[in-house]
This record gives sequence, structure tokens and C-alpha cells, in this order.
Amino acid sequence: MTDNQPEETLHYPLPSPGALVPPTEWPELRQKCPVTQVALPSGDRATLLTRYADVRVALSDPRLSREGLARPDAARITASESGSVFDSPMARSLNAEGHERWRRMVGRWFTAKRMRALVPKIEATADRLVDDMVAHGQPADLVPHLAFPLPVFVICDMLGVPERDRDDFKQWSDAFLNLSKFTVDEVQSAQRRFAEYMSGLIAEKRRDPQDDLISELLAATDAEGRPMSDLALAATGQALLLAGHETTAGFITSMTAVLLADRARWERLLADPSLVRSAVEEVLRYEPYTGFGMLRYVHEDTEVPSGAVLPGGATVVCSMAAANRDADAFEHAEDMDLGRTPNAHLAFGAGPHSCLGQPLARTEMQTVLGVLLRRLPTLELAVDPEDLHRVEGLLTTPLRELPVRW
Repeated sequence: MTDNQPEETLHYPLPSPGALVPPTEWPELRQKCPVTQVALPSGDRATLLTRYADVRVALSDPRLSREGLARPDAARITASESGSVFDSPMARSLNAEGHERWRRMVGRWFTAKRMRALVPKIEATADRLVDDMVAHGQPADLVPHLAFPLPVFVICDMLGVPERDRDDFKQWSDAFLNLSKFTVDEVQSAQRRFAEYMSGLIAEKRRDPQDDLISELLAATDAEGRPMSDLALAATGQALLLAGHETTAGFITSMTAVLLADRARWERLLADPSLVRSAVEEVLRYEPYTGFGMLRYVHEDTEVPSGAVLPGGATVVCSMAAANRDADAFEHAEDMDLGRTPNAHLAFGAGPHSCLGQPLARTEMQTVLGVLLRRLPTLELAVDPEDLHRVEGLLTTPLRELPVRW
């Protein structure tokens, strides 16, 4: 550990002065105490990393693992081990399947070619949702009108989930991503009902395969000819539904808020739509609330680039959002540059556990931004940025609402 520990133990997640503003502690932590002890909502202690180089190593080094978070000495995020998304039945099923094998089988779906093929349908869905929002009248909340329903439609369509069942996933995902909102019994009940639903959906696809990811995985085998287990299939559906709509909805909302918070950013994109791709990457780097961060269990003493040694048995919180503001990794890191390139941000993690669905998230964000620029060039915030608020008690901390007018 570093010697420059704060006088008082910090409570993580760190509070911030505003919905679009990073925690005030980040600069000092990166400079003076890049490896520091924090208290998680459960009361357990963990080690917080805030420098880019340290976070990247921690996410990639095999001496630190996500699987180790199931160990009894690993720090818990919540007071109940079963209430944590990192040690849920879903996570244990995927770990048991073998992470590399699982990623190879599922990753075949998330190719650049497949993502490009999705663009027309995503664009048509976004256009329809914008039509409905305009018909509703202004001001309107972008979250229920566009940011939340679009990723739900996309991921459910990919998985072959019937439209009639899609409303159930909001409650289930809230429970999975819960920090303090639900009781242990409520979390376990949601996990059980979600698993039961996925098992039933898999049985249905086995009887009547369709052109969707679950049907394809049912027929897929690994290099040794082994199929994926039903438990892992159910867990895969759960994981993709969670990440594929809740996280992406938060990204779309924050992207729009950050770009509209400074009108010059929106005007630059209107003048040069070719910047949409790099603008999305810069939003992912710059936006201070890309999630709780990724946890890792340290299996043996590991030195990180800042010179600190992470002791075996420690639980590490890798703050990708703090790392993405590191001036040693990004020139003018505190400024938003819509044309920034290269942009090796860590919003989706790094190493073998980086986000499998990041090609889909990027495709959705780029497509939605293009539609908004085309359809609503006069789009603006209907409130001051200082009046925006985050949803408390969830790992993803999305914006509660995003009032806009045009």
C-alpha cells in the first residue's frame, strides 16, 4: 500500500458535487494516494485504484481475478453475499463454465459484421421512439422515451425474448444491481424468478429454435465439441440482459446530458457528424459515472506501476472512471475533446474480463446520437445541468431523469 493514506477511511462509492461532476477527491487520490483503503457499503474494506496504469494492470494481471471474489475472505459490496451481482448464482454459473471457454462461445455473436447489420433496425427503433417523444410534447424525459426502451428492444430481440415479457426485466435488473434499495429476500426472489424465466425460455428455444443468440448457443459447441450447459446458458441470458439494457441505457442518457451541458459540443457535432464515433469514445472516457468499477481478488502479492504492492487476499476496486481522467494517460484529461484520437479509455475494462458486449453498446450509442442530431438538431436540456440527479443505491448510478426540449 502507499504511505499517504487519508486521515479518515473513505466510503466508496465516493460522493460528488453534481450529477455530471466527478468526485472532488479524484485528483488528490491519483497524485498522492493512488492505492488507498476504502469502506464498501457492506462495511468491508477494499483497496481503491485511481491511476490509469495501476487500473490497467489490475484488470489484466492473472494474479488478480474476478473468480476469486467468491472466496469467503473477499470483500462484499453489500451486506449479503447473495445480494451482490459479483457473487450471484449467475456469476457462479459462468465461472463454473470456464471463463475463456464461455467468452469464445458467446463472443462469436458480437462481431463487427453482426453489429453493422443491426444498425438499420436500431436506427428505425430510435426514429420510432423519437416520433413518440415528439408526439408526447415538450419538455420530455429522454430516459423513458428513448434511453431505456431502445436497449431493451435491441437486447431482447437479440436473445429472442418475447415483447410481452420485457417489462419484467427492469425490476429484476434493479435487484441484481442493488446496493441498498432491496432486502436480501427481495434480491434472492428476483434472482430466482429471473433464473426460472431464463430456464423456461431456453426450453422453449430448444423445442422451437429461432434466429436469435440463445438458439445459436444451444446449437454451438466449443473446440472440443462440448455444448454450453443449461445453467451457463441461463446465466448468459441474464448477464446479457442486465448489461445489454441497464448499462447501455445509462450510457445513452449520460452521453446526451454531457453533450448538451455545453452547447458548443452539440453544435460541433451538428457541423461535423463524422465526429460521432470519436465523440462516443470521448463521452465514455470523460463521463464520471461509468459504474461502480470492476472488482478483483488478489491471489498473491502484486506490485502495480505506482510502486504500491497489493497484498494477497485483498479485494481491489478498479475505478475506470477515475483512471480515465488521469493526466499521465490523456493530454488535457479534464477537458472533453470530441475528436480525441487515439483514445484508449477503460470504460469497458481491459484484459480477459473486459465487457463482452462493448461492440453492441458502441453501436447503439453511435446510432442513437446520429438519430438525435438528424431528427432534433435544436435539442437542449430543459433544466440546468446542476439540477440533474443520479439514482442512488444501484451499481450503475444512472441519471434519474433527463428533461429535454427542442
